Amino acid sequence: MFNAYLKFAWSSITNRKTRSLLTIIGILIGIAAVVALVSVGQGMQDAINEQLKTIGSNRLIITPGGGIMAGPATSGLVTAKLYEHDVDVVRDVRGVDYAIGVLTKSVRVEFHNEVKHTTCFAAHTDKKSVDFIQGIEYFVVDKGRYPEENEKYKAAIGSSLAEDFFDRPVKLGDKIFIEGHEFEVVLITKKSGNPMHDNKVAIPIDTAREMFAETVSKDEVMMIFAETKDGFEPSDVAADVKKAMRKDHNVKQGEEDFTVSTAEQMIESFSTILSVITLVLIGIAAISLLVGGVGIMSTMYTSVLEQTYDIGIMKAVGARNSDIMPIFLFESGILGLIGGVIGVVTGIGIGKIAEVMAAYAGVGILRISISPTMIMYVLLFSFLIGGISGLLPAREAARMKPVEALRYG
Repeated sequence: MFNAYLKFAWSSITNRKTRSLLTIIGILIGIAAVVALVSVGQGMQDAINEQLKTIGSNRLIITPGGGIMAGPATSGLVTAKLYEHDVDVVRDVRGVDYAIGVLTKSVRVEFHNEVKHTTCFAAHTDKKSVDFIQGIEYFVVDKGRYPEENEKYKAAIGSSLAEDFFDRPVKLGDKIFIEGHEFEVVLITKKSGNPMHDNKVAIPIDTAREMFAETVSKDEVMMIFAETKDGFEPSDVAADVKKAMRKDHNVKQGEEDFTVSTAEQMIESFSTILSVITLVLIGIAAISLLVGGVGIMSTMYTSVLEQTYDIGIMKAVGARNSDIMPIFLFESGILGLIGGVIGVVTGIGIGKIAEVMAAYAGVGILRISISPTMIMYVLLFSFLIGGISGLLPAREAARMKPVEALRYG
């Protein structure tokens, strides 16, 4: 019986190639959009998780402002400030092994008369601070060494800035100008896949404060990185850090002018935001699936009309309603499935193009994520969409009376 349904459905589809193709395209577009969005969205989630985990699961990040993640792009929007004194407060909290303050600024960098803008990170260069920084993956040494405490105009640069940021590669010992000040490159960090980190420059924090004295307050830091001691739960230490800083800032719970986050909390926050965005985009893409379903319904009504005489013959020789209805449901399901298969292939292709474009733009960490389970569910869904869309036409075909149907002969 299954083979008979399949043969009948395939014959009906191939006999109306143009109409079937146009119908399939409607489903194809929707499925391709959903697959591309889900694969890219999951790839972005994996990339975010990977990047946040490079900070370290036993590390805390303290930023100014209540719930706002400070950085080069948002520092100008945050009125609250953090200072070296806050670093000392964090270091004194039970369970904190060490903490450092980091200054970040968007800067102008010149190399061989070529000028570009990038992010500058500045931190203390004493041995303990340098050892701490190197525990963060995107500050791991590839070539050279970190500046020492008495070296004011030595700089570290990211791997991409060294290789292809400028027309000419930047090597150890080369001179670059940061905001008009000459620095010698003494370190190149390992590639992380994140453009902001791979295109960075890093300099001693005291030098940065002199350079940015007009815009940066004395002893100001824009974020604090802290590491918890072995045997302490980061979330518990984060709660103690909040308590100590609330007391020092003389603010009540819920009125903090700072944010303390663990790597896990940041992953959860980004995951929630990304999930909402992905769902909204999938919802928009689902509109095209609805349009595709309407197209299948229209095609099936036409198919029923064209095969009315055949339905009459089948009914005349004893076919029941339960025999007629599956024929058209199967046909509409096959239309949806074909659209689903082509849509999956197209969606994966679109996702791969997005991956290549991201890599070309320097975002090498983005990889699309495609699971066999997702593909199976998408194909099942496309078959069901087709079947549901063909339900009303199939029902109408099954209810036809033999005498009326044979009049179309």
